[in-house]
Parts: sequence; structure tokens; C-alpha cells
Amino acid sequence: MMKFRFRRQGADPQREKLKQELFAFNKTVEHGFPNQPSALAFDPQLRIMAIGTRSGAVKIYGAPGVEFTGLHRDAATVTQMHFLPGQGRLLTLLDDSSLHLWEIVHHNGCAHLEEALGFQLPSRPGFDGASAPSSLTRVTVVLLVAAGDTAVLGTEGGSVFFLNVTTLTLLEGQTLSPDEVLRSVPDECRCGKALGPVESLQGHLQEPTKILVGYSRGLLVIWNQATQCVDHVFLGNQLESLCWGRGGGTIVSSHSDGSYAIWSMDAGSSLTLQPTVATTPYGPFPCKAINKILWRNCESGGHFIIFSGGMPRASYGDRHCVSVLQAETLVTLDFTSRIIDFFTVHSTRPEDEFDNPQALAVLLEEELVVLDLQTPGWPAVPAPYLAPLHSSAITCSAHVANVPAKLWARIVSAGEQQSPQPGSSTSSWPITGGRNLAQEPSQRGLLLTGHEDGTVRFWDASGVALRPLYKLNTAGLFQTDCEHADSLAQAAEDDWPPFRKVGCFDPYSDDPRLGVQKVALCKYTAQMVVAGTAGQVLVLELSDVPEEQAVSVASVDLLQDREGFTWKGHERLSPRTGPLLWPVGFQPRVLVQCLPPAAVTAVTLHTEWSLVAFGTSHGFGLFDYQRKSPVLARCTLHPNDSLAMEGPLSRVKSLKKSLRQSFRRIRKSRVSGKKRAANANSKLQEANAQLAEQACPHDVEMTPVQRRIEPRSADDSLSGVVRCLYFADTFLRDAAHHGPTMWAGTNSGSVFAYALEVPVAATGVEKRPERPVEAVLGKEVQLMHRAPVVAIAVLDGRGRPLPEPYEASRDLAQAPDMQGGHAVLIASEEQFKVFTLPKVSAKTKFKLTAHEGCRVRKVALATFASVACEDYAETCLACLTNLGDVHVFSVPGLRPQVHYSCIRKEDISGIASCVFTRHGQGFYLISPSEFERFSLSARNITEPLCSLDISWPRDDTQARLQESPKLSQANGTPSIILAPQSHDGSPDPAHSKGADTLEPSEAILSPTSIDSATSADTTLDTTGDVTVEDVKDFLGSSEESEKNLRNLAEDEARACTILIK
Repeated sequence: MMKFRFRRQGADPQREKLKQELFAFNKTVEHGFPNQPSALAFDPQLRIMAIGTRSGAVKIYGAPGVEFTGLHRDAATVTQMHFLPGQGRLLTLLDDSSLHLWEIVHHNGCAHLEEALGFQLPSRPGFDGASAPSSLTRVTVVLLVAAGDTAVLGTEGGSVFFLNVTTLTLLEGQTLSPDEVLRSVPDECRCGKALGPVESLQGHLQEPTKILVGYSRGLLVIWNQATQCVDHVFLGNQLESLCWGRGGGTIVSSHSDGSYAIWSMDAGSSLTLQPTVATTPYGPFPCKAINKILWRNCESGGHFIIFSGGMPRASYGDRHCVSVLQAETLVTLDFTSRIIDFFTVHSTRPEDEFDNPQALAVLLEEELVVLDLQTPGWPAVPAPYLAPLHSSAITCSAHVANVPAKLWARIVSAGEQQSPQPGSSTSSWPITGGRNLAQEPSQRGLLLTGHEDGTVRFWDASGVALRPLYKLNTAGLFQTDCEHADSLAQAAEDDWPPFRKVGCFDPYSDDPRLGVQKVALCKYTAQMVVAGTAGQVLVLELSDVPEEQAVSVASVDLLQDREGFTWKGHERLSPRTGPLLWPVGFQPRVLVQCLPPAAVTAVTLHTEWSLVAFGTSHGFGLFDYQRKSPVLARCTLHPNDSLAMEGPLSRVKSLKKSLRQSFRRIRKSRVSGKKRAANANSKLQEANAQLAEQACPHDVEMTPVQRRIEPRSADDSLSGVVRCLYFADTFLRDAAHHGPTMWAGTNSGSVFAYALEVPVAATGVEKRPERPVEAVLGKEVQLMHRAPVVAIAVLDGRGRPLPEPYEASRDLAQAPDMQGGHAVLIASEEQFKVFTLPKVSAKTKFKLTAHEGCRVRKVALATFASVACEDYAETCLACLTNLGDVHVFSVPGLRPQVHYSCIRKEDISGIASCVFTRHGQGFYLISPSEFERFSLSARNITEPLCSLDISWPRDDTQARLQESPKLSQANGTPSIILAPQSHDGSPDPAHSKGADTLEPSEAILSPTSIDSATSADTTLDTTGDVTVEDVKDFLGSSEESEKNLRNLAEDEARACTILIK
């Protein structure tokens, strides 16, 4: 019989207002490298760069902190991009041959990156009146002429069209057809009747009316748009790429046979049959095509020739190379991923006589590499952003907030000493457009990422740009199998071609056992623990000088000689013996090896007590790293936990066991279903429901019916996995005496609490006495439904979480209330529950699975500060579910506050990678190389705030107003809300009254909640197909988009300074 309970709505207006001041959900910025890039563009005037992706995303970058994002309506691949120099406009070409004009506009108090216009080249009619095949009108190449108001389109059929960029309309009567070109070629020089597709278009820097057209079959023509005739004809081989020299007298062509040719203009003839120079740089054996070539002259003499491809097909055909040739110096840049495009940063002013290239930027499939061409040796320039997070696959992540300035400086110094770059610094980073107007962060935040190759990378997560600081490598402590093979491969490397390894993307791991599973850092003592896949637990300490020392090794047997269990997984890693030289940075002090060597599933560090706790699928252990001795080992295996003995890298799986468990579950579900059907009376339930609807007043809220949760079987596989570990100074034995405790939660819903006897350090002394630490089991709790325990936290007498080690003793945080009764918060996958201490009696609970039908995946205690009152803040519990929703609960009352949809439920890897911060923000992976940053706090938001000086021609606004295109805001683009302010910082009264004009030239921008530009289609691991509803979530609002032509007249004939968020 269904029961209903009624309670008054009782919505407190003051509480609802307070919630608005505390909580707000925003997806703010995407950190990392764009997933699957496909196009590149650079604006030499504004010094900004654009990257397009296969999912249709457009990302524009300038100086660190200057960035914004857009997404095409259709998830088509961006094949080419071109900036209109100095205008903040971008022309993109998709693989469906559609052209799109993007621009930064502001109107009605809003500014954002907008897709202003779209264009599709119409199919030309055939002889019978029907349309020609669409392949003939497929756009193969786009050129923006120097004036910037005309685009030239080359097609698959060999035709060249001219387009007005301002309105994206074809210029009638100016189309260059293949037949017209063939008529300019002498009969004896014609090779067949077809020229092939247009392969390249190049403009003349000093004479914009001249255009160099290259056809795939080798014919090159200089077309004079003013006179509508061919000025010059060159006959070459199968064409791949063209480059026109600055003065116009030199043309460089690259070809499919791995050669390039240099052509000179002969003033006395309009036909050139042979190039001045023709060479195959990596011949004489067959070579791959040179896909792109650049020619840049220098005032100091010795021009640059830069090209991609051209490697010997048999020997190095699988290499991804860009060759840089200057005079007699040749360097073959060898990359680990496919080359997308590249450009040089050089002088583009027509009055300059020389290019004088400063830098070379190469966009690869997995990273961006910039080389300094003005420094001898052409060193790589460290990237202040766009670093490849996935240089080795990310296996775990953690966030450390409020990092002390001293520790921050030591980490930065260690990183600088790791990879010194002579002659290069952040000032030589060539992409410096825009100004970052964001204030300096009030606190420093570290994002730690563990990787498959055994490295831990430290990132500056304080602002918009995720900057690499330092890399810790744990592989040097162990002997791996691949070292000998690597040395042989390097010894066998020939001197020709002169390869030079460039870039840091290295997806291959020497040994999968090196993978980092858990990391923990103490920001006050500069000590950290790194735990790996083969049961290795490393305790490290930051050192400012290199040291040569041996690492202490200890083993902890978690099986405790239990019979009937045989480890079938991987072997443990063999540590190197003897003293080892450790560079500046985090240096290992102690190695604790868990036996069996299963992957570590939980770890925690307490530097004040010099203790580290770790857990695997077999049990948990406690280690005293000051005395270098184990304190405790506890096996959590169930007698039927044979699957835990196979390990994650074992290929031997018990098929018989799996089938048996599957049939048991099916049988159990059928039996329980029959019982429920027998006990249910549907007619009575319907009558009760109708009666409740009639009797329930409108101002009364009905408590939702809770779902029935089936208890989990005790013999489920992997029930002994340790999910969380926690240290606390609290009341466990009695209510009068508090002391150190350790808590452990398992996959079967068991919680173990140990009372610890830790020798107390003398006043003013950092280290405690050398007496051994003792551990005694104080409490053991078994949750009713055996749901896995996700997190444990102890709350003091005021209901606040206990401070971290050394926070209270060094007056860095408010001391906990040790007078009133403490409580412990236990979060399982199904519910949150608060127990009083030391009696461990239930006080409050919230059944999330029963109420919401979801399971807990990640939880964290976070502090939410009010935007209205600087001194007011609340500590709440943030929770991420398996459906991708984020819930926030009050602590310790466990009252639901807000909930938001954050991650798509199909994005399993995104949900698994989520990490919360202490101040109400979070990160999760939207692709293997990108973190999406989001904020749950109304006050603590990290988002772009920047300005960009752009200049539009006078006639653009009037021309645009005459058109009526269908516009839409970019899907996934941060919608940038202008909040105009007066000089004293107060809101502009003109805008508060709905004024139509934007008076100030600069305004503060704040993005609304957005969806990621890449998360729509790209995830690390997807279990469900993309449905129509999924696609609708990423479509822009058509009502808003139809208003984007209003109020543009005021921008006519003047430069705009736009603040972009």
C-alpha cells in the first residue's frame, strides 16, 4: 500500500535569496589542447591565432588569458581558416564546402563571437539544364586578397570564383573558368584538356590585383583581376603547394614526388617552361609529397625554405616532419603526431623589403610547437597555454587550493631548472594579441595530473590559461624492460636526414605498471605521495638542490597470509639499488610496496603524524615514513573475491565465475519481481493516488515515493576494494578524550575506524619522537545495503570539516571545536549519512538513490562564499552522480540546496575524471586533451576577461544592414554579457533603463552557462549513441540570433575595443 506524507511548502524567501548569493552554475573555460584540430590561422596585425577542429569548433587565442570559443551549427570539419587582418573577423571553410564568417560584435549590452554569415557555392548547371556534380563545385582552397574585402575560391572543377567577404555574395562576371585559362596556354604546351582541381592560390603583397593560381596537374598562371587576363604561365609537375615571394619575382612550388622548384619571373616572356632551381632534398630515392612550402627572405641574407613532408618513402615514410632550410643549415623536425598546418610570424607590411621571420608555429594533431627562428639553434619556445595534457594518458587528477607563496616559488623554480631554454622566455611567445584584464588571482591553485608513464604534472590552475609548472617522473626509480631497446634504436639512428625530436607528446609508456593511480600533496611541508598501478607507494619531499641518495624500500603484505588466494596479475616493479642522483624537485624518500602488487585505489597523507595510508582491492595499510616501518595491514577480501586476485592487467578472467554470477543476478531479479507483483494491488494504488490528488492542497508539497533499493550481495566480486581513507583527530574511544584516528571505507559498505597512538612532538619541534605508532580497531560499521563508501569526513562541534594537517597548529585556519560532540559524514554510492561520535549512532541521512534514482560518483566538501557579503560563507557537500548531475547539500543537515545538469550521462570518462576544488569549482575531461572548468559558486568564478582592439572598414556596417542573413550565436560559444559600469564602478544607469546605445568603449563581461564546444561529440569513452535530444542541447536559440543586426550603425567608421569573456 502506497503511503503519502504531507508537509507544508514553507519556502523561506530569505533562504532562497541566500541560495542565489551562494550558488550559481557556470561552465567557464576549457583548459588544454583542442581535440582533433583540423585547421589553423594567424592574424599578423592582431597577433591572434585560431584553431578549428573536426567537430566544428573554432577557438581563438591571444596573450595568456585571451581566448574565446565558437561552434558551427553543423558538426562538420573545419578545413581552412583565414583572418581578415586587423578586423577580428574569421572566414572558415567546412568540409561540406560551406563558408562562414565569424566576428566579434557587441549590441544590446552583449558581446560574443558570432557566426555572422554563411555561404554555400551554388552548383553550376550542366548542358542538359541539370546541376553539375557537387564534387566539381567543392571548394578546395580559399585566398583572402590583400585588400581584405574579396575572397578567391578555387574548386575541384578548376574554376575560380570571387566572393564579396562583407556580404558573402559572388561577384558576377569575374569567374575564372578553366577554358579561359587554357586559351592562354600555347597549344604545344597543353597536357590534355583538363587542368585538374585548383590546388593553391597565392596573392601578391604589393599588387593585390594579381593572383597566382596553381592547378594540380602542374600548370601555374598569374591572373590579373584588373585586366581580366593571364599575365604569365609556368609549366611544372604534379602540384601540391605554392608560395609567392615578397617581391613578386620568385615563386616556389612543391610537388607530389618530394621535390620543390624555384621559378623566376622573366620580364621578356609570358611563358616559363623550366624552373630556375629544381631539387629533391631527400632524394634520390622515391620520396613522399611535400604538402606545404614557405619561402621567407631575411635582411641578414640566407632565405628560409620551410616545408612539410618530402621524406624518403621506404625509410622514413611514416615520419611526421617539417624541414627548415637556411643557406647550408638543414634541420628535420621530427614530431610524434600528424602535421595539420604551420605558419611563420614575420613582417607583413607592404613597405618592408624583407620578411625577417621571427618564429615558426606548427600545429600538430596532438600539440602546438613554436620555434624561435631568431635564436641560433632555433630552440622551442615554452607554451604558456595549449600544453598537451595528454602527452601521456591522464590516469588521475587532484586539485590543491591556497598554495603558499613559498611552495609555489619553489615548484616554479624546479620547473625552470628542468628544461632551461636559452634565449627564450614567455616574452618571445609570438601570439600576444589582446590584453588580459582579469585581476591577479587571490589564491594560487595547483592541478596535479597523474599519467600512464609514471609522471605527475603540476599545472597553474589559478587563471584562465592552464600553465605547466613542473613535471615529476617516478620511472627513474624502477628498472623497466624497454630501456635496452631504446638505447639500441638511438644508436642505430643515421645522421641523415638530420632528425631533431621536437614536442612533448609521447603516448607510449615503457611499462603500464608505472601508471599513477593516486596523488596527494601537503602544501605546508612540501611532501607528497604518489601511488601506482603495481602497488607502489612513493613518499617524496621537495628539495631545492640535487641530491644523490638511496631510497628506503619496504613491503606490506595486505593478504596477511590468508590461505586460498593466489595473485595472478602482473609482477611488482623492481626498484634500482644503491644511491641514485635526483634532480631539483620532488625526490623520493621511501618506497612502500603493497603485496600483492595490485593497483592502489585510495591514498591519504598526514604529514603532522608522518603517516601514509593506502588501499588496494585486497585491503589497506598504514605506514610510518618517519621510522620507515609499517604500522597496520588489514585484509578486506571476502572468501569469494577471487576476481580481485587477477589484477587489471591480467588476461586470465574467470569466464565460469562471470557466467555463474550473471545467472544468479537474473534469478534473483526474477524472484524479487514476482514477490513485488504478488504483493502489489494496482487498483488500490490507483485509488489511493486519486484520493491523494483530491485531498492535497496546492500549497502543500508531497514527499516523493522512495525507490526500493535491493541490498547488494556480500559475495559480489571486488567487494574488498578500498574506496577511501581518511585521517582525523576526533573522539572515537569516549566523549572525553580525542586523538588521532584513521578511517577506511570499502566497496562492500564497510567502514573501519582505528584509534592511533602517535607520539606527540615537543613544542617548537617539527618531528615527533621515534617511538612506534600503534593502531587499535575502535569501530566497525556495516551499511545496510552494502553500497560502496565513496568518502568519509569528520565534522567538529560546529558542523565544520576538520582542518588539514598543520593548518590549525600554524594558525592558518580556524581551530576546530573540540568541546562539542563530533560527527562523521559517510557518503556511499546510494546515500549520505551523519553519525554521532563516539557512539556512532545515526543522526541525519539523505537517500539520494531512493529519491533521485542515481548513484554517487564524486563528492567533496566545499566552501561557498556569498557575493553579497564578503564575510559570509557556508560549507556544503558537492556531489556528482552517474547521470552527470551535480547536487549541493547543506552540512551537517544534508538538506538539498541546488542541483545542476553538468555532464552528459553518456560521458562515462568525463564523470570518472571529475575533481572538485575546495572553493566550489571543478574540472572534468571533455576529451583526452581538454579539461572543462565549471563553477558552482556565485562568487568564485575563473573566466576569461580580456580586451581586443579591432578595426572595421567604414562601409562594412551599411553593407551588412542591407543584407538579412540568418544569424545564430555559436553553439558552445561563451555568451558574453556586458555589464557597463560608470567611472565609480557602479552599474551604468542608462543600461539599467534599457537604453539602446552602448556608451562606454569597454565593459565588464560575464559568460552565461554554456555547453562545451567539444563535449557534444567527443568523449574519451561513450556507452550510448547521440540522440536527437542530445543534439538539441547544443543548438543555439533562434529567437536571440535574429536580433544580432540591431544597433550596429553606431559602430560605423570607428575602431572598437571589445571585452571578451
